[in-house]
Formats: sequence, C-alpha cells, structure tokens
Amino acid sequence: WAYNEGCLSIPRIREDVLRSEEVTLDYVDEHFVPHTRTFNGITARVILHEYDHIDGKLFIDHLKPLRRKLLQGKLTDISKGRIKVDYRMLFPK
Repeated sequence: WAYNEGCLSIPRIREDVLRSEEVTLDYVDEHFVPHTRTFNGITARVILHEYDHIDGKLFIDHLKPLRRKLLQGKLTDISKGRIKVDYRMLFPK
C-alpha cells in the first residue's frame, strides 16, 4: 500500500512509500499484562514509520536508489541546516 509520507526529521520532503497495510503487535500494558493487537490503515503505517526510527531508519530508506539520488541535493541542504522550519532541529556538526 503506497502512501505519500513525510517526517519532521526530513522537512519539506514527501514521497510515496510502500508499507504493509496491517501490523500485529505483542505488547504489555502499564500493568504488565500481555496483549496482541492488529492495527491497519493509517494507524499501521504510523506504527511502522515509528518502528523504523527505533531501528535507525527513515522513510527515505524505503525509496528506490534513483529517487534518493534525485533528492540528494535537498537532503544535503537539510543535513547542513540550510532550511527553515517552525520547530527546533539539531544538525550534525
């Protein structure tokens, strides 16, 4: 299921990303009771997007190499702090 994703970590870039339409999670609640739940649609997409961050991935890591190459100039500008956003960002030194 393709959807036009974006991320606060990569401002002003949005791209179509293929992700599963459904995800099943095993988790424990605040009382340490185990649960299994299936999420679908946009909720599943948000969960998968955020899990990617835990694994050190960004949505652009799902793009084809040619598409990433075409975005390289914009990505370089972002990483060097040559972009204005309405929220605080930390840039590599």
